[in-house]
Amino acid sequence: MFRRTFWFSTGVAAGVWATTKVNRKLRQLTPESLAATAANKALETGQRLKDRAVGFALDVRDNMAQREAELEEALGIQDDPELPAPRRYPAIENDRSNPKYIENTTYSYNRNEDH
Repeated sequence: MFRRTFWFSTGVAAGVWATTKVNRKLRQLTPESLAATAANKALETGQRLKDRAVGFALDVRDNMAQREAELEEALGIQDDPELPAPRRYPAIENDRSNPKYIENTTYSYNRNEDH
């Protein structure tokens, strides 16, 4: 009698364990659960990529500043060189006393003309 009870309870326990495992796996394979898992993994991956990109950009900026300092030292460039005064040139000669017109041109000002 003790043997039957032992094997019966062992079978019940194995059945409950297997049923629990199967139900848990079925819940993981529902479309909602799969979508949530994929979204979480995408967010984690995006965060890792962002962190790596930010770290890379900071490394590039630090190394760029270091290399710039090395080049300035090698070339003997001062830290605050005095810049020359800006030169100003007129973009358009604005002499209204002597306007220039194009005479005897073959250009037609008719906008309705076929092109």
